[in-house]
Amino acid sequence: MQKQVLRLVFSNRKYTALGVGIFCVLFVLLSYMSQIIFFAPQFSFYVSKDNVLNFVLIVAVASLSGIVTSLSVYRMLWFGESMKKTGGGFLGTIIGASAGACSCSSVGFAAASAIGSVGGTATAFLTQYEIPLRLVSIAILGYTYFLAVRGISGHCKITK
Repeated sequence: MQKQVLRLVFSNRKYTALGVGIFCVLFVLLSYMSQIIFFAPQFSFYVSKDNVLNFVLIVAVASLSGIVTSLSVYRMLWFGESMKKTGGGFLGTIIGASAGACSCSSVGFAAASAIGSVGGTATAFLTQYEIPLRLVSIAILGYTYFLAVRGISGHCKITK
């Protein structure tokens, strides 16, 4: 059933482009924040041995975010479902992206100076619990993927 739903949604180039675009943006953003991709003085990509798990989680969050967002947009446009029903995928994407956004020292210092002690506390929390937050994000995105596939297959009569 999953294969047929994915084929149905991603046969439209619009949803494929949306999924690939979200993957690319999140992958580059999270990789840059986690210091896996460097743009200056020259572009380089480096995953150290102690950063492999973080890299795998970044790829998983970015991939699932692209897929789930495309499925959610498809459900909203074709079946008229509300954002409330399909919003779990967006929540998982936000959690996964914010888990890595404050781990970079420049972003952390900016948040701490702009918000004060609350920003410093939030930065420390997100830095300390970056991997568990990404795992929670993957769980939310996985659950939302399951619900999206079930919702689309329930509305559409998919034949093998």
